[in-house]
Amino acid sequence: MRLLPVVFLLGLSACSAIDAPHQLRGNRVDADLIKELVPGTSTRADATSLLGSPSARGSFDDNTWIYISETTRTRVGRLPGITAQEVTMLTFDQAGVLRDVKHLNQDDGRDVSVVSRATPSPGSEASFMQQLLGNVGKFSTGGTPGSTRTTPGGSGGGL
Repeated sequence: MRLLPVVFLLGLSACSAIDAPHQLRGNRVDADLIKELVPGTSTRADATSLLGSPSARGSFDDNTWIYISETTRTRVGRLPGITAQEVTMLTFDQAGVLRDVKHLNQDDGRDVSVVSRATPSPGSEASFMQQLLGNVGKFSTGGTPGSTRTTPGGSGGGL
């Protein structure tokens, strides 16, 4: 019975020794490589050969290259937790010469609030059953349109 608490503590300490590995996502820019790019002299070809292709380009300006990386680690409940975020932005002029290098990290991020309202859809506000049964009786299946015959007694039917 005295060994039970010792075994429990050893088992608990073994759980803390097993740690989830870090996962790198995106295109991380090496600090030593970025130093080789000199604004005013380096070109797009230089940036591509040193850093590779950018993660994204500017939405309205193809002269802005964005390298995005994120390091995550699995937390309790297998939820990913962000441990580091880095963004490197390269700005080129029209001739393809590097003009500016900007570094952003997790502290530069902004919280965005999500609006929780429903998007209206076109159409009526009819229920599912009203929509399903709304077309019953609107279409006739007999004959061709405009070819109904009536008898002098008005009972419909043939001649």
